[in-house]
Amino acid sequence: MSADSEMDVLGSLDAMMHPYREKYQTFSEIPQQGVPRDQVLKQMEELQQTERDRWKEGFASGSVYNGDDEHIAFVNKVYNLQSQVNQLHTDLWPSAAKFEAEIVAMTANMLGAEKAGAPVGTENGICGSVTSGGSESILLAMKTHRDYFREKRGITAPEMVAPISAHAAFHKAAQYFNIKINVTPLDENFRANVAAMRAAITPNTIALVASAVNFPYGTIDPIDEIGALAEEHKINLHVDGCLGGYLLPWAEKLGAPVPPFDFRVPGVSSMSCDTHKYGYAPKGTSVVLYRGQELRQHQYFTLADWPGGLYYSPTFSGSRPGGLSAACWASLVSVGETGYLKATGSILDAVKKMHEGLLTIPGLKILGQPIGPFAFGSDEVNIYQVMDQLSARGWALTGLLNPAAIHVSPTLRWAQPGVAERFVAHVRESVEYVRENPDLEGGMAPIYGMAAAIPDRSFVHEMLRQVMDVYYRL
Repeated sequence: MSADSEMDVLGSLDAMMHPYREKYQTFSEIPQQGVPRDQVLKQMEELQQTERDRWKEGFASGSVYNGDDEHIAFVNKVYNLQSQVNQLHTDLWPSAAKFEAEIVAMTANMLGAEKAGAPVGTENGICGSVTSGGSESILLAMKTHRDYFREKRGITAPEMVAPISAHAAFHKAAQYFNIKINVTPLDENFRANVAAMRAAITPNTIALVASAVNFPYGTIDPIDEIGALAEEHKINLHVDGCLGGYLLPWAEKLGAPVPPFDFRVPGVSSMSCDTHKYGYAPKGTSVVLYRGQELRQHQYFTLADWPGGLYYSPTFSGSRPGGLSAACWASLVSVGETGYLKATGSILDAVKKMHEGLLTIPGLKILGQPIGPFAFGSDEVNIYQVMDQLSARGWALTGLLNPAAIHVSPTLRWAQPGVAERFVAHVRESVEYVRENPDLEGGMAPIYGMAAAIPDRSFVHEMLRQVMDVYYRL
């Protein structure tokens, strides 16, 4: 990509990220006189109305997983009641401890604690913490495994083995915590290749990684086989259920073909599970779980000789917004098992309609055998050009690399009447348009094509750093 092309790309991204420059005042300094609250609220309401239609009408993959007006009003009211709570000060707000302990317990039992013979509240039972999101849950888990094996086996050059489909947060953990990550290929069904994982294990391996479901393809790794591999080598296994953790248990109860994936599988040592996705809690909450309190204790930070007093924190943050944990707790107990089963059933019905419809479009294919989130690609048309055409029709989707594909995380917004059918119709229109116009230019297609093809990955890294710089422009 030439320098001019790169500037064009960054310029288009700048326009996409900052569309309000001409309409609203830009603040680069604290105003001398505070802006009246009614004006602030007016601007907030205008922004909310401008941005809500695409996700509200089911055009966005993931992002807003519930979106029902009554549910939003309910969790907002709960947050408002708890907006001043800080979990750092449990002497002032012991309610925070109640909410978080119960969030962990409910999630642990949903993910097989009792059936695994590891009941919540016992020394060797399933335990955990509430975090700010899936990335923090994954980061904490990998930091915990690193510290555990440093103490137990003296491993000072730790390694993990992760399929290429594992979430980017594992690479972030590897970078942050100086853990070497050995990336392994997938099998023909877009699941972890167990033989390749076995071959990648070394004496310094502290953890294996599996996903249920993985983000790119929505497939479930063969966790029972990977668990057996972890037990054989006496290492830990982390199952990333950030995306599927609050979907798969209910899908299984509804009769979907869900293979073993949680703490019922021997060898599973930890899991990450996002409550703010299919748990329908507000953004900013997730859960990390461990098999036994001894393992979890390696997550904690403590300081015993600080002049500021005895200091301890279970997660990366010190101060944390108690309103989010309260709203998360309220979401779980108010939706209930009946609500989750109903929601999951409606999402799976929409997914079935989309799969059936997409497979009638010549040249398209579903990758693997996903449950819930899925990806589709093509060997006949440029799928990134198809994604550009879908974007032009209002859809907010994610492009995948190697192989080129489009990722979809259907939510309750997609389960609304007519949304699945509208999506299939727009995909059909987009594919036909690309077939008739194969030399289309512009959009994200050339960016994704370049990112997939360029051999010098340092160039791609630099471009992504510039994209993040664009985000912070005034």
